[in-house]
Amino acid sequence: MAEHSRPPGNVPATAEEDAPTVVVDGLHVAYRVHGTGPGRGNAVGALRGLFSRAPSPAVRTVHAVRGVSFVARRGEAIGLIGSNGSGKSTLLKAVAGLLPADRGRVLTRGQPSLLGVNAALLNDLTGERNIVLGALAMGMSRQEVEERYDSIVEFSGINEKGDFVSLPMNTYSSGMSARLKFSVAAARTHEVLLIDEALATGDAAFQERSRRRIAELRAQAGTVLLVSHHHRTITETCDRALWLESGVLRMDGPAREVVAAYEASAGGRGG
Repeated sequence: MAEHSRPPGNVPATAEEDAPTVVVDGLHVAYRVHGTGPGRGNAVGALRGLFSRAPSPAVRTVHAVRGVSFVARRGEAIGLIGSNGSGKSTLLKAVAGLLPADRGRVLTRGQPSLLGVNAALLNDLTGERNIVLGALAMGMSRQEVEERYDSIVEFSGINEKGDFVSLPMNTYSSGMSARLKFSVAAARTHEVLLIDEALATGDAAFQERSRRRIAELRAQAGTVLLVSHHHRTITETCDRALWLESGVLRMDGPAREVVAAYEASAGGRGG
């Protein structure tokens, strides 16, 4: 008998230093993909669809996360590694409460912040307006935004080659946009901060600033979950790693050991 899906909940409060902040218990997440029959996705298939009275192709289910369980605690930085399509980003979205569980459950302390989502940055607005709106969306007061505005701009480095903060974000490169999103998200303390590939952007100086900021968040009893294809980032930033493959948790342990095991596998050599 299939287990009923259960909604995300809250981890009970506790004063212990190693108190859990995220509990993922037997989590399954599946996508429903429509229109995956032959000829879909091209001009010929589109024309056939317009003139055919045949029923649309059946819905295909993609089982992205399969029975994953782990506990994250205060002060931990946990890296998520695995090949493309292994379920890393899906897992982060489920922890953030953006994707429902088909089975199992996710318990969190407070509302996790998924980098680039909670900040709610808008491409048509200037970097300046996005900093203000993003910071307000994360719960800062207007006074806090004013006090931290200059440091957010400096941290991002987007003004190093011109006054880009006064330009719309749709004029930014993908790297500049990602750096600004990280800078806004990192401007406040989070109990749980979820980061998906943001640290792969920017030069060595920005990456070092990011690593220091993650260390500060951990020192303030925050928990960081980080997805990255750059294994050096994982080993330098995280003390623990989860290896996902085809939605299954293959290994959970010290970051260097998990990365070494992944790189020794066929998937690791290919990724």
